[in-house]
Amino acid sequence: MSSVDHERAGFIGRGWRWLKGSIVKLRDKVVEVARKTKKLGQDDPRRIIHSLKAGLAVSLVSLLYYFKPLYGGFGVSTMYAVLTVVVVFEFSVGATLGRGLNRGLATMLAGALGLGAHYLANLPGRTGQPILLVLFVFLLAAAVSFVRFFPKMKARYDYGLLIFMLTFCLVSITGYQDKEVLDLAHKRLSTILIGSATAVFVSICICPVWAGDDLHKLVSGNVEKLGNFLEGFAGEYFKVPGDGESRDNKTFLQGYRSILTSKNSEDSLTNFARWEPRHGRFRFRHPWKQYQKIGSLTRQCAYHIEALIIYPYPDIEASAEIQRQIQDACTKMSTESGKALKELASAIKSMTKPSSVNTHIVNSKTAAKALKFLLKTSSCEDFVLLEVMPTAMVAAQLEEVITCVEKIAESVHELASLAHFKDAKPEQKPALGQPQQLQQTMQQFSGIEGPHHIITINGSSAVLPEVPIQECGTVVHVTNTDIIKGSKAKTNVREMRQYLSF
Repeated sequence: MSSVDHERAGFIGRGWRWLKGSIVKLRDKVVEVARKTKKLGQDDPRRIIHSLKAGLAVSLVSLLYYFKPLYGGFGVSTMYAVLTVVVVFEFSVGATLGRGLNRGLATMLAGALGLGAHYLANLPGRTGQPILLVLFVFLLAAAVSFVRFFPKMKARYDYGLLIFMLTFCLVSITGYQDKEVLDLAHKRLSTILIGSATAVFVSICICPVWAGDDLHKLVSGNVEKLGNFLEGFAGEYFKVPGDGESRDNKTFLQGYRSILTSKNSEDSLTNFARWEPRHGRFRFRHPWKQYQKIGSLTRQCAYHIEALIIYPYPDIEASAEIQRQIQDACTKMSTESGKALKELASAIKSMTKPSSVNTHIVNSKTAAKALKFLLKTSSCEDFVLLEVMPTAMVAAQLEEVITCVEKIAESVHELASLAHFKDAKPEQKPALGQPQQLQQTMQQFSGIEGPHHIITINGSSAVLPEVPIQECGTVVHVTNTDIIKGSKAKTNVREMRQYLSF
């Protein structure tokens, strides 16, 4: 075989390999696109419905072209109806309604001002008309562009301001050459209103997607994610390395991190929800801005959690009793805060007033005070300050979290009042012979097991007389002395009375 034949065979072989590789790449690309398309539809099936609704809306408004009487009445201005549907139709009802109202009102107002500017420009005659028209366009465009910098106008009316400026320029400028400016403005306004009405009708009447529902679910879901994290935090943080799963596996932490980037979604959903009419459980003028406040506090709490997880596990060289008390206090703070957040999330979801949130918050604050006192007492002198520093920092961050939880609870109570949430079902109170909360409190302080406790502090004081406290069968006598009989720890009467005051 000659060298020419060898070169030809090599060229054919390279071409075949390139063609085969291209086919394989194209097949892989098609499979990848199909996989992403399937995942996109599975993540939110409403996207498929929205696409079908958009196609239906455009098809309906395009019928203006096929009916001769309608097309004869509007002429080429019919294209504005189709264009309006394309730019107005959005995923949610609130977004569609907001853009439709913005476009319709801006078109009417700008059209009226454009006709007025055209009339005023005609007064000095043909010579001064273009000068006045240019001056009017300059002043209005400059004024509207400046107004768009206002945050509230930017958030709700930015699209309307753009349409207002565009329509005014088109009407006033085209009126200089077209003498039928009134007829032109009428046709464009009519077709724009037809397109907006079609988009809003399809969006509301066919499988509507309410931005208010999405905002409601987003905020309650974020609060629940924080609660899930706090309920599982103590078990992971105080897990001894080598026992079961490694502490490096923090998959339970991933849930709350989406809260840190949820501001834009909350703001846009709040803006869209304010355009929506009454629907479902949401009344007219529902307090949507209160959801923004709750979302902001939720992100603030998430930032404290982000700072919380950076502290290492404290290797405290102290007695097992001290370690247990520290871990129990941190666990109590975290768990009670998580329970409070989960109840708040449930209250938002069901639109009922939260009932026992305050109890969880008080329990977490009590545990925080107990931990502070424990770290200060003389019983903790058997370990150095550096060893307890990580725990102290964790306790400080948990205390900030408790403060955030308390603020979130206040905001949810305010939302419940403004939105007229239903009252929760009354819980049955325990019988007087079953002292649960105070009995658990006394057991935690004294370390004494049993159904009833009698703690007597002997001593005299001219400042504080003997104060009997009786609740649910448990009797406590407190005087101004530092010794508590039967207790394993030392305390003072001020801390004791403050502890029992809740």
